[in-house]
This record gives sequence, structure tokens and C-alpha cells, in this order.
Amino acid sequence: MDSETLLARITDYASRPNPYPLYEELRQAGPVVWQTDGNCLIGTYHQIAALLHDPRMSAAPRPHGEAPRQPFLRVDDPEHHRLRTLAMRPFGPPHSPRRIEGMRAEIDRITKELMASFESGQKIDIVDDFAYPLPVTVICRLLGVPREDEPLFRAWSDALVAAADVRPDQDTTETDKAGEQARMEIGGYLLNLAEQRRGHPSDDLLSAFVNEPDPALRLTQEELAVTAVLLLIAGHETTVNLITNGVLTLLRQPEQLDHLRREPDLLPRAVEELLRYEPPVHMRERIPHADIEVAGTAIPQGTSVILVLASGNRDPKRFHEPDRFDPTRPDNQHFGFSSGIHFCYGAPLARLEAQTALGALLPHLGTASLVQDPPPYRQNAMLRGPRHLPVHL
Repeated sequence: MDSETLLARITDYASRPNPYPLYEELRQAGPVVWQTDGNCLIGTYHQIAALLHDPRMSAAPRPHGEAPRQPFLRVDDPEHHRLRTLAMRPFGPPHSPRRIEGMRAEIDRITKELMASFESGQKIDIVDDFAYPLPVTVICRLLGVPREDEPLFRAWSDALVAAADVRPDQDTTETDKAGEQARMEIGGYLLNLAEQRRGHPSDDLLSAFVNEPDPALRLTQEELAVTAVLLLIAGHETTVNLITNGVLTLLRQPEQLDHLRREPDLLPRAVEELLRYEPPVHMRERIPHADIEVAGTAIPQGTSVILVLASGNRDPKRFHEPDRFDPTRPDNQHFGFSSGIHFCYGAPLARLEAQTALGALLPHLGTASLVQDPPPYRQNAMLRGPRHLPVHL
């Protein structure tokens, strides 16, 4: 079929269960593949890596009227560096080196609590019963969100994720409006929560942000709102997909499941392979703020460039037998957490959650079976994962 329609075919919901043949078609069509709407797709590993590290490529969205303030994920240096640095101070090294490691026992406790009712012969939904509540509970604990308020975030999160999707040739007015409304509501909620902690510090991120003693290191109220929203949404959405895709992959490949059950010390490497083989994030948009050239093809300033990270993860010019899931794979420098200055802020937490979750599930998966394959997928093509994953234990 015509390569100029690849993005429309990739984002078509019918492709959600298996977009990988389309990614192969993308790589074969060339490093730069122009689309009918003027966008271009790039799906080869080395070109994606170069562009993720190219300072001429902007992560900022196209302006649409009076745009709301963007989180550091969607701004460029030097503002990106400033905001990310301030957000990292209470979250990780060098200022808070034990924050994530200190969550290990809590993550293990939450995991066991969620699995307490799992019994052989039972039918469960891996998403609703496990992969969704685990990271939501963890990120809410880190931020300082009361447990009784955790259910509020699913509708908000769904609206924000839908607004962030790649949707060629679609009228996104209503989706964008719903996303902005959700952003305002969740931002207002988190700001109010943070204000309750001002002058009354506790051991959570919102408290650390509002009680920062150095004025030069404080986020403004607007910056705090967008940063807290980013941490809450990004802190669970991708991890849900990582855990769910991991269970699906292992149940589809019983020999690898048996391998991991015999050698659970391989789990960290298996999670890295899952991040390559079935990544939570499939694509990212970048816009060059200068004319650039990629593999001999000129790309004008202002062009929407879609970097298909999941295609790069399966590029045979970079990975040996890329369509094979191999938990022992060496030299696995994947794009599961992107690369460059926008490398995933929460990667250490996501790795810890996935390793804990899959490690706890391994004893149950040996006799488990999929109820439906392929399972129903979420609408989102960028954050790809099953909406439900029914399993018989």
C-alpha cells in the first residue's frame, strides 16, 4: 500500500493489536517517509536516536491561540532544564537519592495487597485488578494524594491521554477541550492539596515543592500545577502498559515464562527487553526550529516529525532478530524511555514497579491462560496497551 498513508493506517484502531508489520513497512519505505498531510515519519533506529539528541528538534507543541503553560516534557532547553531540575530535587538524585529505593517495601506491600485474593481457577482482569491500581496507588503515595481520592483520577487521566494522542486527519476540537478541562480540574485539585501542606511539611512531593526554603528553587503556582499533573499522569499511565504488555508477552511465550520462573534473577533484563519489544510509548512528535537534513532528505523548519520509537526498537540494523523476545538480550539500548534530554524522568520508578509486579505474578502465570487473544486495546496509538487483559489463573 502507499507509504504516504502509513500514519493513518498505524493510528487506525484496527492496527492496535499488531502495528509491527506497518512499522516494518515504514522502515523499508526509507528513513524519512512523507505523509499526505505534510507530516513525516521516521522509524529507523539510528535516525531516531540522532534526532532525539538534536537540539534543533523542539518538543514544544504547535501554538493554537493562547496555549496553556506546558509541562517540562513539552518545552525546550533552557526552560526544560530549569523545570526538570526543580522537579527532580525531591524525587531523585542527587538531592533525594533514596526516594525511589525507599519505596521498594511499600511497592512490595501494595503488590501483595492487590494479589491477596488471587486464587487458582479464578478469572481476573490484569488491568483493572492489578496493573492499573498498583502504579496509581504508588504515584499517589509519592505525591501525597489521600487514598480515598485515588478513584478521581481515572476519568481525568483518560481525557488527558486522549488529548495527547497522535490523530491524523481528525477533528480534535472536542477531545482537546475535554483534555484541557481535565487538566484544569486535576491541576486545581493538586494545587489545593499542596497549599494544605504549606507550612506543615510531610514526606511527599507536593509538600517538598511548596515548602522549598530557597525562593530561587521554588516552582510558581502555575509551574507546580502542570508539574504535579505530569507526574501523576506519566507516573502511572506508561507503567500500566508496561506491566500489562509484560503479562501478555509472557503468556504468549510459555518457554520464556518458564525460563523466568526458573531464573527470576533475569527479571531486570526481561523488563528491559519488554521495554524494547512491547514498549508503553510508541511515538513522539518533534518539530525542527531550523531546516534539517536526515539521511539526505531535507526537512523544512516547522514540519511535524513523528518519531516512531517502537519501530526503532524493532530495527534489524540495530537489534539481532528484533521480532524475538529475548530476556537475555545484550546491548539493549532501547527507546522504551525515549532518549536525550527528555529521557523519562520516572524510569527508575517504572523499572522498580514492573520488576516487583512481574516477579510477584510469575508463580501464578505458570498455569494461567489468556481468555481473549488479542485482548481489547485502548484507543490510544501513542500510549499503546490493552484496555483489559482477562486471564484464567
